[in-house]
Amino acid sequence: MKKLIIFSAPSGSGKSTIINYLLAQPGLDLAFSISATSRPPRGTERDGVEYFFLTPDEFRRRIQAGDFLEYEEVYKDRFYGTLKEQVERQLDAGQNVIFDVDVVGGCHIKEFYGQRALSIFIQPPSVEELRRRLVGRGTDTPEVIESRVAKASYELTFASRFDRVIVNDDLEQAKAETLRVVKEFLNEK
Repeated sequence: MKKLIIFSAPSGSGKSTIINYLLAQPGLDLAFSISATSRPPRGTERDGVEYFFLTPDEFRRRIQAGDFLEYEEVYKDRFYGTLKEQVERQLDAGQNVIFDVDVVGGCHIKEFYGQRALSIFIQPPSVEELRRRLVGRGTDTPEVIESRVAKASYELTFASRFDRVIVNDDLEQAKAETLRVVKEFLNEK
């Protein structure tokens, strides 16, 4: 039986880097969960590859029908979510499905799948270190950085609801620990 691995973390914690590292490891049969969104495709994005593109009305209808494991309206009419049928399709195809979701979505997916899912919270060493990393990226205004830091403080309160918390104060160590934890989980009967 294939399994699910859920990742959540504050912005700037290294979650995407760790997920990409795992996806590159041979023998784990990992596949990234394809989310749905109500935003239009960007650049070369294709429906069913990077995202499933739905209109805001379609998204609302599917919420009402109970089609989502989790979803969020990030801005007015800008939804993101995980479709149950897509996850089941990936599991049926022999893939272990990996998720990159917010803390609330991560808790919902874990609740739905129970012991078949492993939830991992990637934690920065401190809020100050997180701020330093976000500033170092050079991609956000000071206002956006402070907003992300405030959101991170809230997200950190969810860490105890995850199966494993991995503190990323050394990226190579965090990658190795995550790989070990994921391998152990996938090898459990």
